[in-house]
Amino acid sequence: MSRTPRLHTAWIVFGVTFLVMLTGAGIRAAPGALMMPLEMEFGWSPAALGGVVGLAILLYGLVGPFAAALYERFGMRRCICAALLLLAAALALSTQVHQLWQMRLVWGIAIGLGSGMVAMVLGATVAERWFASHRGLVLGVLTASSATGQLVFLPAIAALNDHAGWRIAVVLLAAVALAMVPVVALLLRDTPAAIGLRRVGEADDAAPPPAAKVNPALRAVRALRDGLGRRDFWLLAGTFFICGASTNGLIGTHLIPACADHGIPEQRSAELLAAMGIFDLVGTTASGWLTDRFDARKLLFAYYGLRGLSLIWLPWAFGADVLGLPLFAAFYGLDWIATVPPTVRLAERAFGKSNAAVMFGWVGASHQIGAACAAWLAGVWRTDMGSYGGAFAIAGVICVGAGFLALAIGRRAPVAVAAG
Repeated sequence: MSRTPRLHTAWIVFGVTFLVMLTGAGIRAAPGALMMPLEMEFGWSPAALGGVVGLAILLYGLVGPFAAALYERFGMRRCICAALLLLAAALALSTQVHQLWQMRLVWGIAIGLGSGMVAMVLGATVAERWFASHRGLVLGVLTASSATGQLVFLPAIAALNDHAGWRIAVVLLAAVALAMVPVVALLLRDTPAAIGLRRVGEADDAAPPPAAKVNPALRAVRALRDGLGRRDFWLLAGTFFICGASTNGLIGTHLIPACADHGIPEQRSAELLAAMGIFDLVGTTASGWLTDRFDARKLLFAYYGLRGLSLIWLPWAFGADVLGLPLFAAFYGLDWIATVPPTVRLAERAFGKSNAAVMFGWVGASHQIGAACAAWLAGVWRTDMGSYGGAFAIAGVICVGAGFLALAIGRRAPVAVAAG
């Protein structure tokens, strides 16, 4: 019989994972506060910088399913330490860039890959490996760490931009990433079975999951191949594409420049994004709790529909006072990434528990592809049209459509997906 300590190690792993995902989210969100200083220093256009951010977001998403497979083959602790070291090195090098191609290499590629290793797929993996009960709530809190990352980092980055320059802000981000490496090395554990424990809420006679023996890349590619033949995969990927386009790609990247277009100082607009983080911490945690109790499809219908309405209203919010941007921040913030817990639950039902993390990695990749497209296209729209208003309105209409698509997920009997 496995021993059960007073404080289950799962909760220590949960806490470390929260800090890692918070750090990765803060680094990934940093370009939203850096776009204005980079435009001023180098003369790069919003379209050019949006392309850099779009590349980072694209790789951030595409690395997800391979990250899940790498966790299975080499262990989370090794993979996360390597990712944090890559982030720290890339951030330090970014202070020396002078050409746009250098920014693409450092921010677009290196930071995209590193942050993708410590993103949503990590939360899904930890929730599946360590928790047989409370998984929706755990995943909701871990997902909300990305919002908390904005809350912690963006106002500080904006303040440092004003008083010390963007390079000092980036160096401090590198120091935070480096400081997390020993924390992960000492406290993160790969699986409960490796230290003689069961998952939280798991029966003592439950069989441990089999160890992965397939090449990680092959495992991920086979999962994608099988998923492409499934209607639910396309519905999950399509709705999550729209989720990414309307959050990280659009608001996360372009809200601060849009505020500048309306005469709102960078520090205040960064605080607005941070306020969204506060509300999303509440909203996504609540979404995890709700996902444990209600139909995930109906939750997604509500989340996408309400997000769409808020984006349609955003162009008018800039001109309002008390009921303008503060109200938008609260309403939109509650819904920022509340879609993740029900999406993971639907992926688990569609593809099975043993395949949920890798398949969610591919669904998550579509999220970041959508975010990359929006980061680039919104920058092009702003460069050509002189305003972000149309981009916000179009994204809102598409979100409403995603709500109806979500209702069709899981309407057919699930079919097993090969584990490789």
